Amino acid sequence: MTSAASTFADGVKLHQAGRLADAEDIYRRILAALPDHFDCLHSLGVIFLQRGDYAQAAKQIEAALKQNPTNVFALNNRGSALQRLGQFDEALASYEQAIALQPDYVSALLNLANLLRELKRFEQALAGYEQVLAITPNSFAGHANRGGVLNELKQFDAALASCDRALALRPDVAEVHANRGNALWGLTRHAEALQSYDRALAFRPDMAEVHFNRGSALHEQRRLEEALASYDRALALRPAFPEAHYNRGNVLHVLQRFDAALSAYDRALALRPDYVEAIANRGATLHEARRYGEALASYQCATALRPDFADAHYNEAMCRLLLGDLEHGLRKHEWRWRTTLLRDRKRDFLQPLWLGSDTIEGKTILLHAEQGLGDTIQFCRYTTPVAERGARVILEVQKPLLELMKTVAGAARVVARGEPLPDFDLHCPLLSLPLALRTRLETIPATIPYLSACADKKRTWRDRLGSRDGPRIGLVWAGNPRKELPGANRIDRQRSIAFDRLAPLLQMSDCTFYSLQKGDDAVSQLRESPWSGNIIDYSDELHDFAETAALIDNLDLVISVDTSVAHLAGALGKPFWLLNRHNTCWRWLLDRDDSPWYPTARLFRQDEANNWDSVIARVQMALQDYARGWRQRASDGNSGPSAATATDAAHAGQRISEIN
Repeated sequence: MTSAASTFADGVKLHQAGRLADAEDIYRRILAALPDHFDCLHSLGVIFLQRGDYAQAAKQIEAALKQNPTNVFALNNRGSALQRLGQFDEALASYEQAIALQPDYVSALLNLANLLRELKRFEQALAGYEQVLAITPNSFAGHANRGGVLNELKQFDAALASCDRALALRPDVAEVHANRGNALWGLTRHAEALQSYDRALAFRPDMAEVHFNRGSALHEQRRLEEALASYDRALALRPAFPEAHYNRGNVLHVLQRFDAALSAYDRALALRPDYVEAIANRGATLHEARRYGEALASYQCATALRPDFADAHYNEAMCRLLLGDLEHGLRKHEWRWRTTLLRDRKRDFLQPLWLGSDTIEGKTILLHAEQGLGDTIQFCRYTTPVAERGARVILEVQKPLLELMKTVAGAARVVARGEPLPDFDLHCPLLSLPLALRTRLETIPATIPYLSACADKKRTWRDRLGSRDGPRIGLVWAGNPRKELPGANRIDRQRSIAFDRLAPLLQMSDCTFYSLQKGDDAVSQLRESPWSGNIIDYSDELHDFAETAALIDNLDLVISVDTSVAHLAGALGKPFWLLNRHNTCWRWLLDRDDSPWYPTARLFRQDEANNWDSVIARVQMALQDYARGWRQRASDGNSGPSAATATDAAHAGQRISEIN
């Protein structure tokens, strides 16, 4: 008669060969005769585990453990069944019991670490994987899973090293290539991350998450159409993938395909109605599409769901300010210090922040620049009314503005950012001053000039430029990409113009053009252009804004895209024409060709996104009128227009409505 041991051995062979039904039949025949047979009870439980019948597996292995409560293999397998049933506390206890009985049991250590990772107890999971690797240094699973949990802990260098170690052991595992890509993504090495995602997909093309991550890597490299294709592939594999719909909407937004972007956000929200990022970005798209009421509703919906969602509050502020609602917009604008864009730039002083509520008479207050050079030029005007409240004002500005800012009224001392600060009692960022002084459109302090050029520098430039027989026009066609601010490059691409697009202006022989442009890329455009002979370039000599101000003082008009030079011209009281992008900055308000901030400004706004040709055509017509007016004044015996006359001249000619 065949022994139970021999029959069980036959069952094990079938089990190992994957013939689960045949193995189960043998185990059940043995159990019919020997119902307490531990190995059969346990092995039958393993078969249920392999089949995905986790409830039956747990029940069967529990029966086996009644016969042998200290069997570490059964304890480990019971943990696996319980984990898959979502009974995490019981699974943890089962793994820990096995490890207590056999501390070097690698399978249980791995399972315990994997469960801890699933429970987002990442530090404990990491310790578990390191315990595995201390026992078996060449454990592929140990290195691979350690890499994954290190990504979760944002220890990306270590994660990359773990993934590389795992791939040295097994180079064909898609998940490890994907995790390696995630580590490289975390290190902002997006091109290399893309390569790892491509390797993962070469082994497993059906990984929706990797197609999604690949799309994000392409997005970061501005390969937008390819990013869309990757998101589409992810959605073909997993249609109910709200993050892919959301990211797809973000790409379409950048491409200014606003209707398609809104549809993508709507699909994300259909899957996850409380997806606040999608709600907020849907608002941003509505904003760009000039549907401002709907944009505000989206921002408010986002903040109702997440009251501390700073980015949505900040976007609402931008929308309200653009609409001229300074009362509510300026209050919301204080959320900027908690946004992903600006939170790392917040200054943390021991001295309290002043926002207008407390008296400052007899106190010393630090007013400090916070963002771009143009912002500092625009808002330094508030130095004077703050000083008029009886405060001693210390003004801290960017170094290129230092000499120029010494001319603003009310500043007891001007220091460059980075220099030691004198003692002060209170502080206020420059862009918070309109809130502190309760500014409304009708109360904007717009007395000009509030900055002035150095008399000696003005005289030097006057002698340098010599006599003239036509108007002198300063030109600026590109902004500063400000690579230190996320998202600034995208805005700069929208506001900047290629130098050669100014050709219709440069062909006007009755005007003399001067470059006020700084920045290597933009200046290179000029010097490599066939129109370079039509403009005088002193850019190498404009080493700070005091020098630029002195040159501007000797010009008649400045024509500029939305840059710090436009603000400088306005602060000096010089007429300037702003070449304004379609999705204008809030400070220029909506559908206006003038500015309450700068009385000498005239705005020429795009009729539609990216259409600079119509703007240049309108400026060309206006400049022809301006030149005729200048010559008429010259023939009447005026050597040059006064500030008041210049303002009139800047607005001469037929006014063309820019209301869309």
